[in-house]
Amino acid sequence: MKLFFPFLLITLIGNRTSAQDKSLDYYVGEALHNSPLLKDYNNQARSNLIDSLRIRASYKPQVAGNSINYYAPVINGWGYDNAITNGANVSELVGVTQKLVSKQNLQNQYEAIRLQNEGLTVSGKISEQDLKKTITNQYITAYGISQQFSYNKEMLDLLKKEEVILKQLTERGVYRQTDYLTFLVTVQQQEVVLNQIHLQYQNEFATLNYLSGVVDTSFIVLPPPALDSVTVPGLENTVFYHQFEVDSLKLRNSDAQIDYSYKPKVSLYADAGYISSLMYLPYKNFGTSFGVNVAVPIYDGHQKKMQHDKIAIAELTRQNYRDFYKTQYNQQVAQLVQQLQSTQQLIDQTTNQLKFTQGLIDANKKLLETGDAKIADYIIAIGNYLTARNTITQNTISKLQIINQLNYWNRK
Repeated sequence: MKLFFPFLLITLIGNRTSAQDKSLDYYVGEALHNSPLLKDYNNQARSNLIDSLRIRASYKPQVAGNSINYYAPVINGWGYDNAITNGANVSELVGVTQKLVSKQNLQNQYEAIRLQNEGLTVSGKISEQDLKKTITNQYITAYGISQQFSYNKEMLDLLKKEEVILKQLTERGVYRQTDYLTFLVTVQQQEVVLNQIHLQYQNEFATLNYLSGVVDTSFIVLPPPALDSVTVPGLENTVFYHQFEVDSLKLRNSDAQIDYSYKPKVSLYADAGYISSLMYLPYKNFGTSFGVNVAVPIYDGHQKKMQHDKIAIAELTRQNYRDFYKTQYNQQVAQLVQQLQSTQQLIDQTTNQLKFTQGLIDANKKLLETGDAKIADYIIAIGNYLTARNTITQNTISKLQIINQLNYWNRK
């Protein structure tokens, strides 16, 4: 036990320099870089660009080669009717087809791809915010425990110094043996507490590395998280609201595509090659053909209206989700602002209380050296000091967590 804390202190000091490079920004950056979900969104967007190219390619001339060759022999009067089979059919053709589509229809299909990518961009930004919030929460938690370790270590160092003085005074008969033993138990309890905090910090720090995708088994002191509370914009100016806007545009695009799908469809075709039954002058059966195909929808049992009705229902659903989300957003932001104010008030109150407990400890230190201190009162003062420091730390961590939640809504 006596060798553990000096070694731990040396370890913390030795790693303090490297810790400066591993701030909150470092862990957030590593998490964003390593996230497979964000990479997935990026790959989906690249895949959608290929779909856009495929749409363009599908409306270019399509060239295909076709070969049909058969022979139907008639032997001794037995065989297929030549009036149907012509005895043989040799067809070697190269065909070209060209779909005709309006510019508006083509642009609407391109817009569908663009909106898909816009939706992926929005989803990616929201996922980034979720990941940043998770990493920041874990960083704050680990940092708070490291702060608990620091002031508990300071208190243990103080107690050990006082224990040496008290032991000398006890040997001289100034204090009773029971007073010394009571104080010694307090020192030992503080050592156990410090051990527990150290173990807890190791676990939380390992969790931070795990969530960030960082492979690191070192033990470092985390620097304070650089978090500033900013004014939260209105929901309409955030990426969260933009998600509903993109959904609305997607529905509008799908609604327009239904109308385009019921427009007359026209395509041109042409071919050239060799078609022959080999019956008469087969060497002259080289030729070409061309034409126009037109398909006009006439009646489908009102399916077009049904599809438009489904889009209208989906739009109503989207509006309901949007309105409910807006109410939740405003309520949550207002609640977080109120919690932030209340937490700051608790920090200020406890800070004032800490000044008095620190004064009591200083006074008892002087009385202890003269043999006039009451050990029980000294221990109570130490307990009150640790309680106050712990309360400040907990409220400071809560404050940072609230700021983190407020910052979550700032993404545009």
